[in-house]
Amino acid sequence: MKQMTIIVKPFRAEAVLKALEEMDLTPSCVVREVRGYSRQKGYLDQYLGSEYSDVFLPKVEIVVSVEDHRVEQVAERVEQVARTGRMGDGKIFVMSLAWSEALEF
Repeated sequence: MKQMTIIVKPFRAEAVLKALEEMDLTPSCVVREVRGYSRQKGYLDQYLGSEYSDVFLPKVEIVVSVEDHRVEQVAERVEQVARTGRMGDGKIFVMSLAWSEALEF
């Protein structure tokens, strides 16, 4: 088993979750709101008439457990759904799990 951590822009998260659902992976899925700091270097925003720089950009982190033989298939599908062609589209991290089965309660 592998653990895939998928980090995408918030407006692409629903499409990624729908793609994972189509692949029957949502029962083993965790979704979190996170903040990213990378090459995008933030953006200028206005609040109550004054400008400020927000260097931590909103992202959505999706963690899913996948069988070894499906990792490439899942990564390709997520990339198809999440890619906009602009900087900051996201990242996919794949890690090996130390145990072979999950315990449900």
